Amino acid sequence: MTATSSPPSSGGRADDRVRAWLLHGLLQSDRRSVGQHADPAPHEQHRWWQVMCLTGVDYFSTLGYQPGIAALAAGALSPVATLLLVALTLFGALPTYRAVAAESPNGLGSLSMLEGLLPGWRGKLLVLFLLGFVATAFVITITLSAADATAHILQNPFVPDLFDGWKVPITLFLVVALGAVFLGGFSEAIGLAVVLVAVYLLLNVIVVATSVVQAFAHPDMIGDWRTALTTDHSGPLAMIAVSLFVMPKLALGLSGFETGVAVMPLVKGDLRQRIKGARLLLTTAALIMSVFLISSSFATSVLIPPEEFKEGGKASGRALAYLAHQHLGDLFGTAYDLSTIAILWFAGASAMAGLLNIVPRYLPRYGMAPDWTRAVRPLVLVFTCIACGITVFFGAGVEEQGGAYATGVLALILSAAVAVTLSSWQKRRRGRTAGFGLVALVLAYTAVANIVERPDGLKIAFLFVLAIVVTSLISRATRSTELRVSAIELDEKARGIIDVPGKIRIIANEPDARDAQEYADKDHETRRNNHLPEEEPLIFLEVTVEDASEFHSELCVQGEERHGYKILRVQGATVPNAIAAVLLHIRDETGKMPHVYFHWSEGNPIAALLRYLVFGGGDVAPLTREVLRQAEPDDTRRPPVHVG
Repeated sequence: MTATSSPPSSGGRADDRVRAWLLHGLLQSDRRSVGQHADPAPHEQHRWWQVMCLTGVDYFSTLGYQPGIAALAAGALSPVATLLLVALTLFGALPTYRAVAAESPNGLGSLSMLEGLLPGWRGKLLVLFLLGFVATAFVITITLSAADATAHILQNPFVPDLFDGWKVPITLFLVVALGAVFLGGFSEAIGLAVVLVAVYLLLNVIVVATSVVQAFAHPDMIGDWRTALTTDHSGPLAMIAVSLFVMPKLALGLSGFETGVAVMPLVKGDLRQRIKGARLLLTTAALIMSVFLISSSFATSVLIPPEEFKEGGKASGRALAYLAHQHLGDLFGTAYDLSTIAILWFAGASAMAGLLNIVPRYLPRYGMAPDWTRAVRPLVLVFTCIACGITVFFGAGVEEQGGAYATGVLALILSAAVAVTLSSWQKRRRGRTAGFGLVALVLAYTAVANIVERPDGLKIAFLFVLAIVVTSLISRATRSTELRVSAIELDEKARGIIDVPGKIRIIANEPDARDAQEYADKDHETRRNNHLPEEEPLIFLEVTVEDASEFHSELCVQGEERHGYKILRVQGATVPNAIAAVLLHIRDETGKMPHVYFHWSEGNPIAALLRYLVFGGGDVAPLTREVLRQAEPDDTRRPPVHVG
């Protein structure tokens, strides 16, 4: 994470130094000027296969616990259920996210597509809701990965027995240590991700290949597995039916797709090359993972006794590590453990980095985040505390957290399928609409079945949703009187209108019929209430709200003459903020202090405030005055507001 503010000074009180350290990197801006909402600088770009390794530390690291969870959930049916999961991956999730990559190539993923398909407050509230599931998936990635890393530590034969029972403390230590790394200024290192993924996949090739050879070298074990299949299930259709029933428990194997499109801006090349690279990234990762999932589920089901998968068993949360120690010796097994612990650690780091990138990417743009969320360290502390709480709640159990993780992952993939389906329907592509609609139905079944079977995941997701929505709405209300304008441009006609001798006097007019009588009445009333002579030139300023859900906007001021009156017209997210921004811009452009004239609004002030927050209107005069007061602390440089 790069810091953009000046380092805090060493002087001052202790609490000031702590605050300066905590908010180091907060993007400070001059609230009196427009343009504070500029986009961040582009990231350094890399080849697609290097970026794949960055997403792969999350996706591929699930091999550390996925085979064991699959065996525990499906028993002897694990390979069959895994085969169905792979089919859903290759023919459902992969095509869906290849389409997402083409339609949302800037790293905003399916959330951005849904926001565009549902404009206004509907789209933003849906994004807030889905951000709860994003937070669930990413935070559980941190806690689940740390818990599985702990399992690999404690089950290693070289670790002393005195650490038995230390599962929760060790996992908490790993989570806190991860947070400490980010507090110190962690920077995503794709080079390190490439090394970790390359070593981890190479070791997995050795372990899985050796295990498959061992399985075929013992036909009696394969026979026992087949016997278990036929004894418990009457035929192939029954096996498929039961596999479909338990497949939602295996949904952890679908992780990584949302991360894959989120890192698209890191792929080197222009827009077309970035889309092509992202599709190669997604396809390659899915194919590699599919091969590992099928082969590892077969090997673990045949070679590992069922009781070893249960809590406290030697294969609990570490099925492939169990086989590495069993068939390749403790030295190689320890090397495999270290590689697994490292990639699980980096999977947590990748998830933390994802949270730090995604949350500020949406919420500040909506005005729905406190000011401190633009700094890294406060967010790190929040997410670390949440992760510690979840670790304690689940007792650092790997299988116990699988439901919550699957809930977040499935919700994101389902939202992507729905977004692609709606997009195809809007473009009248019937074949694609039917295909993606079928994928969405399958994913909906998988998500609902997972929630019914393991409701803890939904409860945690709704806690995140509730926290995000409540915090966001409170933040939106408290930040509503910011200037909220990123740029202002006046056309030639508008520049000519404000180029007048003497004082610039502006009537804030809510356009209605826009006939001669409307302007004549407003002109006469303003002059009478404010004792302005007839020869004093007046300018009408009319603001119309295009989308009140937007927090900030770029203003294009257009000038016109209508019925003999000079008028400035502008569209903005809110009326008071746009008026204030135009007044300050006129002041800076002309060097003159503009005066603005309002008429008192009648009605309930609370209802007016709600209209302002939701529809961008409300009691315009006092709100404009408050926006000006916050934007320009110097009252001698603040445009006067007159109300009559």
